[in-house]
Amino acid sequence: MDVSQQVIIGIDAGTSVIKAVAFDLSGRQIAAASVRNKYSSGSDGSATQSLAQTWEDCVGALCGLGEKVEDLASRTAAIAVTGQGDGTWLVGSGNLPVADAWLWLDARAAPTVVSLAGQQTDRARFEQTGTGLNTCQQGAQLAHMDRVAPELLDRAETALHCKDWLYLNFTGVRATDPSEASFTFGDFRTRRYSPVAIDALGLTHRRALLPDIVDGTEISHPLTAEAARACGLLAGTPVSLGYVDMVMTALGAGVRSGGRNAACSTIGSTGVHLRAKPVADVHLNREGTGYVIALPIPGTVTQVQTNMGATINIDWLLEMAAYLMAEAGKPVTHAELVARIDRWFFESQPGSVVYHPYISEAGERGPFVNAQARAGFSGLSVRHGFPDLIRAVVEGLALATRDCYAAMGDMPEELRVTGGAVRSSALRRSLTASLKAPIRLSRREETGAAGAAMMAAVAIGAYKTMDECIADWVTPLLGEAEEPIGEEAARFDLLYSAYADIRKAMPAAWETLARTAAMSPAK
Repeated sequence: MDVSQQVIIGIDAGTSVIKAVAFDLSGRQIAAASVRNKYSSGSDGSATQSLAQTWEDCVGALCGLGEKVEDLASRTAAIAVTGQGDGTWLVGSGNLPVADAWLWLDARAAPTVVSLAGQQTDRARFEQTGTGLNTCQQGAQLAHMDRVAPELLDRAETALHCKDWLYLNFTGVRATDPSEASFTFGDFRTRRYSPVAIDALGLTHRRALLPDIVDGTEISHPLTAEAARACGLLAGTPVSLGYVDMVMTALGAGVRSGGRNAACSTIGSTGVHLRAKPVADVHLNREGTGYVIALPIPGTVTQVQTNMGATINIDWLLEMAAYLMAEAGKPVTHAELVARIDRWFFESQPGSVVYHPYISEAGERGPFVNAQARAGFSGLSVRHGFPDLIRAVVEGLALATRDCYAAMGDMPEELRVTGGAVRSSALRRSLTASLKAPIRLSRREETGAAGAAMMAAVAIGAYKTMDECIADWVTPLLGEAEEPIGEEAARFDLLYSAYADIRKAMPAAWETLARTAAMSPAK
């Protein structure tokens, strides 16, 4: 077949949606199909997902793509898969699920995390993995299962992640990638499992559960006949195992281009902030928070901090406005209010109101971990109105972004941004002033699927190196640099000083408020 007609399918199995996206070999997006994901939450903090249903939904997305792309089966040069990170997907005999997966949202491992984090060995584990311990991670979840439900692990043969489970169904191969393996159980310098990290989690006796590590830019496995029939594709099609979705999204959005390492923030319901660095430049903070996640580029990793809440702060404030307008007999939709954000922002006067965006019930995890952290405005007076609150919340997201990058070392020289929220000129202006760095908006629609597909493009030899692939797939889609305005940057220096001082002073008050809430009678 003519190379110009060939496509690579990138699959991004997120928490809420599974997407299948077709790209031509030069990176142009041709078509996309998706299926809503399904998971269950319990009052005990559980968040679980059916392995069988997830595979069925992935098949549905691929079949949907086949309806949109003519001759998809014969045109597909390769398939690549990424997905939601962390979590625990156990398989046993015959590659059958042992139980529903524990997702990254699952909080049941909290007592074990507290216990492990208090041990002297935890700092040694952090120095190996570069990753702070939290309930999201497979290591913490396996350690908790080993304590409270060892029979579950006794029935399991391999512990996988979401994308690994899909890869197993595509190829029959049990494997994980260097990124998830090293930030949970390994050494980010070697991208291999670390006995120090495994022992610190108390899981040396469960070492056999950890699968082989496969780099999808170097190794692919053929699509099985059974999977091919289910998906409407051809048996033998090469399948590449992508890295975890966070770095695939950053790769597709421009965390590296022109051979230059940069920073990349995805501003969605949560905020994900990454810096690409040579391994030798990684800055491990004293607090032991964040992640270090390998990129599919030799010697290069991303250092990561993540906020529990980003745009959900804006959604909360707009919901308050919608409620009040409905009470006044003037109902308005959420979309109508979103469309007014920039107007309200620029109507307000730049002032001295600081907002800490810790609106999530789970508190905060980046750049500090505190489940009791809560949002709040500081500096309000009677002269402030609703537009000023909008400005404070938008600027609060920018200040939280700066707080995360500060925990990784110096501020980045340039920031690439993606996510629905960064279409807002108010947010982009605040981000560039807060970081005192130019920002560039990625025009790539499906950055996670693109990042995975880029790995497959290198694996099949369409490009010799990832940087060559980036030159075609990423760099042309980066917008023009938006520069910080001098006086705005100076104002943000003052805002950030207040932001940091207040944040560091609040934990005792948050603890008291949590005790007060626990004393309140249930409704």
